[in-house]
Formats: sequence, structure tokens, C-alpha cells
Amino acid sequence: MRTSGILMHISSLPSKYGIGTMGREAKRFVNFLAEAGQTYWQILPICPTSYGDSPYQSFSSFAGNPYFIDLEKLCQAGLLRDAECEAYDWGPKETEVDFGILYENRYDLLKKAYARFAKKKPKSFEEFCENEKEWLEDYAIFMALKDVNGGAAWYQWEKELKFREEAAMKRVREQYKEEIEFYKMLQYLFFRQWRSLKAYAGKKGISVIGDVPIYVAGDSADVWANPGQFYLDENLDPIEVAGCPPDAFSEDGQLWGNPLFRWDYMKKDGYAWWTNRIRTMSKLYDVVRIDHFRGFDSYYAIPAGDDTARNGTWREGPGMDLFHAVEKKLGKLNIVVEDLGFLTPSVLKLVKDSGFPGMKVIQFAFDTREESDYLPHNYSSHSIVYTGTHDNDTIMGWMETAPKDSIKFAKKYFNLSRKEGYNWGMMRGAWASVSDLAVVPMQDLLGLGSKARMNTPSTLGGNWKWRARKSDINLKLARKVRKYMKLYGRECKEEKP
Repeated sequence: MRTSGILMHISSLPSKYGIGTMGREAKRFVNFLAEAGQTYWQILPICPTSYGDSPYQSFSSFAGNPYFIDLEKLCQAGLLRDAECEAYDWGPKETEVDFGILYENRYDLLKKAYARFAKKKPKSFEEFCENEKEWLEDYAIFMALKDVNGGAAWYQWEKELKFREEAAMKRVREQYKEEIEFYKMLQYLFFRQWRSLKAYAGKKGISVIGDVPIYVAGDSADVWANPGQFYLDENLDPIEVAGCPPDAFSEDGQLWGNPLFRWDYMKKDGYAWWTNRIRTMSKLYDVVRIDHFRGFDSYYAIPAGDDTARNGTWREGPGMDLFHAVEKKLGKLNIVVEDLGFLTPSVLKLVKDSGFPGMKVIQFAFDTREESDYLPHNYSSHSIVYTGTHDNDTIMGWMETAPKDSIKFAKKYFNLSRKEGYNWGMMRGAWASVSDLAVVPMQDLLGLGSKARMNTPSTLGGNWKWRARKSDINLKLARKVRKYMKLYGRECKEEKP
């Protein structure tokens, strides 16, 4: 079945309160997707962001981002008042998220909601806490302790808290009970709104593709609560960390700094942590996209403390052993994988053996020095084609910045013209391809330039900010997209009664 989707993170939705949320505009975007004949809405990770504002560096792999809680819904529930929401500064630009202002103001406002919530906690809150206690308790304590410690990372806390000594943890639960309950409330509100939005999308025939980073942040409840699952020394400091080796794009490589998994330990307990993670993500999303899939075959380990990624070593990952174990417990997995980058024969074999569809990115196709697997005539149907991802420039930005030979090649290959719009010509190439699924970023549909780029890898600051205007998401654009869906056999007509 030929299908199509649009990549648009929740943060990028329009909102008068500084960042996209799971409220009215999210449902309006679902309506847009349905009108445009789409089958999928692809989003980035929805976990709480940490330093750098990247959704791929989170305080928890299981928690939801409180920024996405819709304030209008809280007003309707009597937890906030319109005047309170409007009293705060949410940033000067309609098309950018100001994460600094959000950090200063959003939690202050949400604490007003908690003051009202705490007076009469609904029974469903207690049920939520019980159902999610496996991760929720640790996460809420972790966040409360971060506040108490001025935002310091857990490995900088007092030894008794760093090592989660029983007496210290008991004291924390009593001393900071209200602070812990506040963070539990945020998760309760988040997941109520998320489930409502996902159900609405389902009724409109829209399935959600959600992103799961392979690694977790060092400063996270995941590592603090489960140190034995990670490659740490007796002082709970990383021994080696994640990254990528030097290549043509970066002479020092990429030093991500995430702690590495202790795969030998994980194998002994039947990959329990990963099983729980994939189980949870499979409930959150209709389709789970796993980022950096090649890391399960082999991963690059860099000595902790190094300033660059130059001195790393390749190590063997768990391979299919992990996925066989998870599938045995969870059944057939609805997973797609990010299999980009330097792919060795063993990585290609892992992708093939898994049976999961991989990715084709059109922007990678036009290196004139060699024949590329990313050229559409080389695709197999069991794949997902993208014009670009969150890590790429927009099409229009790429047309300005790519090597001249590459641009010339792309124009010739797709018969691109300024009159049609370079973005439309390249999207047409994706939709016309044999790939079962074609996904385009919203920025490409809108024909936006490099300023709308979501992320530039290996840079800090200025990323993850782009937001759409309300006027961008309109019926005229949806109908234009639908015509292409009909033309290339990707139109979705499903809408549940």
C-alpha cells in the first residue's frame, strides 16, 4: 500500500503561548493532514528536553514534555485562568520558540495549576500514578531533586542521593512530597492530552510515527535510576561515551557524550529495559521510528573525558539478539529505522534481517562523484523516502547551499523548474518513487529557506526553534497536496465514523 506523511513536530505548531501544544491547533493540523490525503503524522521525540533544547537529549525516555500541555485546556478545566496565561511573556517571534523564556515562565504558571489541582486530586490521577509507577516515581523524584540542587546534574549531587541510598531516598520522598506530586501531575496532564489527541487523529485516519533515540542523556532519570544498565565505573561516571568518528563533514567527528549501554548486562536480564521502552513507545505511537539503528550492529565508543571523537573505537552491538528477545515478549513490532550514515555489510545485513523498512533521503542522492543508493531509481518498495529530515536543510535552503554540481544534477534528474517551485519538484520525485511511504517536512511544503531548518548537527544553540504560522496550515495547501496524492496513488481516504 502506497502512503504518505508529513513531518512536523508538536513544538512547531502555531500557538499564542510560545510553543506548539496538544490543543486546538494540533487537532486543526490533524484535519489538515486528513484533507491533504495523508496517512501519517511524523513527530520528533515528545520527552522533556534538557540542556540544548534537543528532543533527542531528554531527562527521561518515558516522560512527556510539559511544554506541550495545552494551557487553554487547563483553563477549561478550571486549573488556570486566561488572564494568568496572558500575563506572561512567551517570546517576541511568532515563528520561533524561545526556550529561555519558556523555562523561566512555563513552570511558574503550571505551579499555579498545581495549587488548584492539589485541592481536589481526581481519582484518575491516583490510577495514572499506579499504572505508570515503574518510571513515574523515579522521574518525579529526579526532577524535584534537580530543582532542589539548582538544576545540577544527578552525578553532581550529594553522594547519598547520587547513589540512591535507601535512607536518603525515604527522606526525600517525605521532605519533597509536594514537589514530587507536582511533576507527577504534569505527566498526568500530558498523557491525558496526548491520548485525546492521538485518538482524534485515529478517527481521522491519521497514524502517528514517533521517534525513539537510541541513546539516553547522561543527566536523566533513566541513568540515575538504572546505573547498572549503562557503561559506568564504580563512581557512576561514564567509562566511554557515544559519538561518531571523523568523516568528510567533521574532522574531529561528533562527540555526543551519551553513556553507552552495558549490552552484556542487558542480555543477562533479557533486555528488560529495552523491552519496557519499546512496549511504552508502541503504546504512545502507531509506528515507532528508531534513530541511529546502525548502533545496534556496532557503535562508536569514545573515552570519557576526551574533547573530540578522534580516539574512539568501534564495538559490537547486540544485533538481532535484542530484537528477537523483544519480539518474543511483545509480538510483531511496528518499527521503522533510521539506517543512514556509513553502512557496513553487517549493518545492511542487520536491517535486512530485521525486516524493518529503512530510510532514503533525496538530498543525499546528488553527489556527482558516484552512483547513489539514494537516487529514486535505486529504491526498493520496502523503504521510506524523505526529501529531508530534522537534521537536513530545507529543500529551498539546500538549493542555495549545496555544491553547484549537485544542484545541477538534481534539476536535471527531477526536471526541476523555478516556475513549479524547486520544493514541489523534489517532493514530486519522492511521491512518484516506488517507496511504500513518502514523508516530507512541513517546511518543504511551505517552500521555506534555511531559517526554517530544525537542526544543524554538531551545533549548540539556535536549533529546534521553527514554528509555523496559523495561516500556513490552510485548506488551499491541503487540496494541492491531495491532488499529488491522487496522481501518485498515495491518497488516504480512511476516516473512522
